[in-house]
Amino acid sequence: MKKVLWGMLLLFLVACSNNDENADQNQSEQEKEPVTEEEQDKTESEQEQYHEPITVEDFPNAFLEGNFEAIYNQMSEEFKNMVTFDQFKVLGIDFNQNVQGFKLISEMPYQNVTEYQWLSDQGDKGIRGHFSDDLTIHGLQLMLISSHPETDKEYTQNTYQMPFKGEWFTFWGGTNELVNYHYALENQRYAYDLMIVKDGYSFDGDPTDNESYFVYGKDVIAPNGGVVVSVENGIEDNTPTVDTNAENPLGNHVIIEHDHNEYSVIAHLRPGSLEVTEGDVVETGDLLGQVGNSGNSSEPHIHFHAADGPNWAEATSIRIKFEGDKNPVRGDSVIGFEE
Repeated sequence: MKKVLWGMLLLFLVACSNNDENADQNQSEQEKEPVTEEEQDKTESEQEQYHEPITVEDFPNAFLEGNFEAIYNQMSEEFKNMVTFDQFKVLGIDFNQNVQGFKLISEMPYQNVTEYQWLSDQGDKGIRGHFSDDLTIHGLQLMLISSHPETDKEYTQNTYQMPFKGEWFTFWGGTNELVNYHYALENQRYAYDLMIVKDGYSFDGDPTDNESYFVYGKDVIAPNGGVVVSVENGIEDNTPTVDTNAENPLGNHVIIEHDHNEYSVIAHLRPGSLEVTEGDVVETGDLLGQVGNSGNSSEPHIHFHAADGPNWAEATSIRIKFEGDKNPVRGDSVIGFEE
């Protein structure tokens, strides 16, 4: 039953409001009850334990020690409307089994919250939490983490550059599902989703307008020289935050064959923007097209990975060797070609 709750109900809990008002109300109700001096001391001790906000630094230990009531009290009201305390406690107790500690592996400010990610000592469980500045917890995700250490150590024989100009942002990337949701899929395991973020936001203006996104229309560059073996240029962009195109997951794309039977896959390009066709020979740094929001994409960005075959859906993803031996993960800024 616990694992059913994990998988079906509570793995991803997201909410948006502050629970300070509710906490104040609960405290006021407690103060109305007549108590003895001994009871008052106990009540004050309990309030200190359960109502003093848990800091981000203390959160993993509080969770592991089973201080679920304090954590639950720190959740937003939307969270509490989605799950009862008893349900949350059951999940927490089950999740903590065989865990000795959690280590912070990623921190990423995004929009009005900061995302923190912790990995268990065995590397098989992860926690993703979204905290606002007042320490309200707006989202919490408990994840079972897979591991592929053999392929994690295998890199492309070619050395690549990021396929853009200037400084961008790694939204997904890394070697576990906490930092890279692609990791569970063999054909995309070492993929990157890349965009431009300013002051924690990827857009300015109407979030349903592709033109509002900083990355939209930016040049996409060949990460290495080779021969173009697949292109698509006529799939319409999606409306951001409204729809995606799962039937054509790559959307407008370019696949390039490189030396050593390696293929770069770059997806979600702007319709009509491609500068190359099948059979073209491209050099490192050549213009391929522009960033769009086509395919299985909820907002403008590019998807980039290397594979061992031209049929990306059936090929195996290879971890990319970058110049300078860089290995960006979720939340990292990355530098492409010089502007």
